[in-house]
Amino acid sequence: MKVAIVCDWLTNVGGAEKVLLRVHKLYPEAPIYTSKYNPKGIDWFSDADVRTGWMQHFPTGMRRILGMFRQLYFSHLDLSEYDLIISVTGAEAKSVKSGKWLHEHGKKSKNPNGIHVSFCHVPTQYYWQMYDDYVKNPGFGVLNPFVRFFFKLFVRPLRSADFKAAQRPDYYITISEYAKEAMKKYYGREATVIHPPVEVEDFMGGKSGKKSGKEASSRDYYIVTSRQVNWKRLDLAVKASLMTQRKLVVIGEGPEHEKLVKMGKGTRLVEFLPLMGKTKLASYLKGARGYLFPSMEPFGIAPVEALAAGCPVIAYGEGGARDYVVDGENGLLFEKQTAKSMAEAILKFEKMKFDRTKVSKSVKDYGVSRFDKEIKGFISEKTK
Repeated sequence: MKVAIVCDWLTNVGGAEKVLLRVHKLYPEAPIYTSKYNPKGIDWFSDADVRTGWMQHFPTGMRRILGMFRQLYFSHLDLSEYDLIISVTGAEAKSVKSGKWLHEHGKKSKNPNGIHVSFCHVPTQYYWQMYDDYVKNPGFGVLNPFVRFFFKLFVRPLRSADFKAAQRPDYYITISEYAKEAMKKYYGREATVIHPPVEVEDFMGGKSGKKSGKEASSRDYYIVTSRQVNWKRLDLAVKASLMTQRKLVVIGEGPEHEKLVKMGKGTRLVEFLPLMGKTKLASYLKGARGYLFPSMEPFGIAPVEALAAGCPVIAYGEGGARDYVVDGENGLLFEKQTAKSMAEAILKFEKMKFDRTKVSKSVKDYGVSRFDKEIKGFISEKTK
């Protein structure tokens, strides 16, 4: 088959990019079409044929306000020569039109049998399920009022265009039961759940390392690893740490970093560390008392890595966490996305006992080989 891969953008490392990388490994000859590529932000695709267009000229920092331009860009990409288009998307890349779609709608098509399989993580969050959060804090600092005004002004036509684009893929795959429900609710589309690839094997073995000169196996700290952006709600983890007077290690970086550091200033309870390799990260996870996951995410690769390391997870009980966190077995779910609710969950968690070997085994079926097998099986079935 002649295959093309499409993604929203390639500017930084994250869970969506890990899915894309596996799809690229399965189809290494397929070109990757995207709106913006920054190899300095992500160096995973140096062996790939990455193709961009006129949107490459926009600054990376403008990404969040260019939704309508991305819809236009992807809608006009002519990929009708391909037998199979695979989009890996959580935004506008699903707008591309397959040869089959063009043919069925009376448009010129180079391959009327070409199909589009979309691995859609979730409906475009800033238009739908996280609209209120985005309006509250668009993430542009002093420009927030300006961005908020225009986003409210244009959100209806943007939603309409997004819904229309969501009807184009022939088949959908998504990442969790939560995402499946959202796909049905907002797009009226059915989707098959295939959990993202997590390198669980890399986190299951080995020993606990050291932290600040003390044996990490003392398990006297909690941990969170994440991109530090506002919607991840890492502020709740920091606040809960201060409320309960428990040590917290925060690993990662992002635009919210300085804000989080300021919150923890004047206390030795919160320690900030930069991004690190898997071996060192696994060491910290194995040595942690528990992993804090305050985000509302459609899946969440980082907490699955923590579980693979035998570290129980305290998670907000909405979103993808419900697929892999089982109360009392490998972690604890809390009801409200507030610091108070998370603090109460931490105190409750400390009265519970967990078999860390069983915690690790609870996610053994979330590995990369399982993902590859399920993706290849799905596509083989749809392209017979």
